[in-house]
Amino acid sequence: MKAKELRPESKVDVIELTIREKGTARDFSSRTGSTGKVCDAKAVDEEGTEVSVSLWNEEIDRVQANDRIRITNGWAREWRGNLQVSAGRFGKLEVLK
Repeated sequence: MKAKELRPESKVDVIELTIREKGTARDFSSRTGSTGKVCDAKAVDEEGTEVSVSLWNEEIDRVQANDRIRITNGWAREWRGNLQVSAGRFGKLEVLK
């Protein structure tokens, strides 16, 4: 899958991206009361199309700038006008290096 094929509120089967930069991690608490950390990163696909990636909890420490990642069974959504992808709760994020 390519970044230009992503649509808000859609499933992401498999996408490979290169992390360009990582933001600062911040704490969150969900409506269900769970807490954790989230970090926004900027990434590009092999065509150079940029997309935001949401990194959650342990993913924040595993993923560094310039890492190549693969997200399987993730999701895409629009947040504050930007398209974001994430492995989410049920998907998988792998660091390919």
